[in-house]
Amino acid sequence: MKKYLLIIFILYSFQLKAQDFKEWTISQAEMEMKSYSKDTSANAVVLNEFGDARITDDDQENIQFKYHTKIKIFKSKGFSNGDILIPIYYGDNNTFETVKDIEAITFYKDNNGMIQKQSFDASKVFKEKKNKHWTYIKFAMPNLQEGCVIEYKYTLRSPYHHTLRKWDFQSELPKVYSEYLVHIPAVYEYNVSLTGPLKLSKNEALLEKDCYSPGGGFKADCSKITYRMENIPAFVIEENMTAPENFLSAINFELSLITDSRGLKHKITQDWKDVDALLKKYEYFGSQIKKKDLFKDQVVTLLADKTDGLSKAKAVYEYIKAWFKWNNQEEKYSESIKKAYESHTGSSGDINLSLAAALNAAGLNPETVILSTRNNGFVNKLYPTLSNFDYVVVKLDIEGKTYLLDATEPLLPFGLLPLRCINDQGRVISFTKPSYWIDMVASQKRTKHYIADLTLQDNGKFKGTITKFSMGYEALGQRKIIKNFNSLEEFVENLDEKLPKIKILKSEISNLDSLEKPLGEVYTIEMDAFDNLNKEKFYFNPFFMDRIPENPFKLNERSYPVDLGAVEDSRIIINITLPDKFSVINQPVNLSLALPDGGGRFISNTLEEGNKFTFSEIKQLSKAIYTSEEYPALKELYNKIIQLQKTDIIFQKAK
Repeated sequence: MKKYLLIIFILYSFQLKAQDFKEWTISQAEMEMKSYSKDTSANAVVLNEFGDARITDDDQENIQFKYHTKIKIFKSKGFSNGDILIPIYYGDNNTFETVKDIEAITFYKDNNGMIQKQSFDASKVFKEKKNKHWTYIKFAMPNLQEGCVIEYKYTLRSPYHHTLRKWDFQSELPKVYSEYLVHIPAVYEYNVSLTGPLKLSKNEALLEKDCYSPGGGFKADCSKITYRMENIPAFVIEENMTAPENFLSAINFELSLITDSRGLKHKITQDWKDVDALLKKYEYFGSQIKKKDLFKDQVVTLLADKTDGLSKAKAVYEYIKAWFKWNNQEEKYSESIKKAYESHTGSSGDINLSLAAALNAAGLNPETVILSTRNNGFVNKLYPTLSNFDYVVVKLDIEGKTYLLDATEPLLPFGLLPLRCINDQGRVISFTKPSYWIDMVASQKRTKHYIADLTLQDNGKFKGTITKFSMGYEALGQRKIIKNFNSLEEFVENLDEKLPKIKILKSEISNLDSLEKPLGEVYTIEMDAFDNLNKEKFYFNPFFMDRIPENPFKLNERSYPVDLGAVEDSRIIINITLPDKFSVINQPVNLSLALPDGGGRFISNTLEEGNKFTFSEIKQLSKAIYTSEEYPALKELYNKIIQLQKTDIIFQKAK
């Protein structure tokens, strides 16, 4: 979980000044480095990194942010660090950030072992638009080769002084040295938070006299604050996690108060009651939800034969899902649900605020939940900041039960949110009471059950059926896979090609469009089990269903939690009928493993009775989130499962 630490500053007038490192110089030692001693597996290392941020005293009061770094590249796999990307933000009302003064050099050795340098071509800087708010400034470092050192710097100007530029001490590369210098005029007060597990090696402040002069004879002192970390380990991204920004060691700023030239204080950081009032009347939020007349006629038809609240809610929900096509844009607002309705397409904000309005028209009194998606990071709950939120869903209470609804995806059943929304907490916005936090947890498991009934033939082939039942998030994912094909036949054909030893003779898929029922798949199959070198001995691996190809947990230590999003439950039963004179001469050992504190279990068992052989397996992960302290046990559980899954069942015909 992200920790927020309030940083308290004490001003000193005698501290040494922080300053940028010397540019465009290279030492023999830097060129001769073969690896980084504190992380010999690293493909590259940041030798030095420096940033300087200040509020300018021009008419616009922009943020000026200067960045300078030097990186040693050891291996070709580190060449990607020579592709530079600078994100800049485009806001509303034609406000946007700009980048200028880009300089970059690559130091390398020529064929004679002499150190050379090459500057980048400034004409090859280009822009790439990601979405309406973000654009990337991109350029490539020249002449990359193993052992080279790259160095670049730039200046970014931003009109958004409410958020002083954050500083990520940690990245995917280890860093020898990283320092950030900020100049904050006394008339500005910021909330400052340090996130991540690492501690600052330096946190000191100087007093700068009369450093800020916006005009009119007004002057203010500044706090010149230095933040530093040294020998910073790389942040290694592993599976099953939310946004890396939640766990990176970084320093963050949020403007809380401004004092004007007359000495009057203007509070910037709002209370939730202020945010509630703003959202309820905001043109792109509360005003959209109130447009229930847009759906009045449709709702009358939809509810003609519905008598209870749940059936009414489901009818409205299915109508909105069918009407709109999501454009894959994640938004918490809507400029106009009317325009989105007329075009049959829109963002998540357009669709889910339309859902809220339609439920309003049905008299069901919905609430909305603003949240931050898994890729967007956690919300800072210390200070109400709407910019932290990037998504909205609908909350509905019916007969004492709460349902969270998202109508963006046609295959989402009523009450199941997409996993992107399962992230920490959301804020419930109500028109009748103050807002409050709600846990964003999965309402269903990721459940899959397999049953195989197979008969071993004298020719070494298995024949029989494999049945799979999927529920919750497993069913959602499987339905998406199936629907991605043009037909069921095409899906089955593709599945058949992926199973080289299995031939699908017949298939039946049930409840594909009945989203609240388990998805059923039944396959009549023929499977090869014989050994070409020994016609009397047949091999069968019972882990061909739901096999774990490799351990997803590889780190020696993991400083952030394992976040699966939902609890998992997988069960397999394989019943095998053997022909006469066949016996089992090798089989997996019976295994029973458990995670501490009821965190989950794995059980495998074999049973032989006459000519019947049964193999069963249960894998349950009973927590959606495992802490870093629970990581070693989870990793070891997977190691033991993978080791077991290498075991074949061997059948032999008696001579």
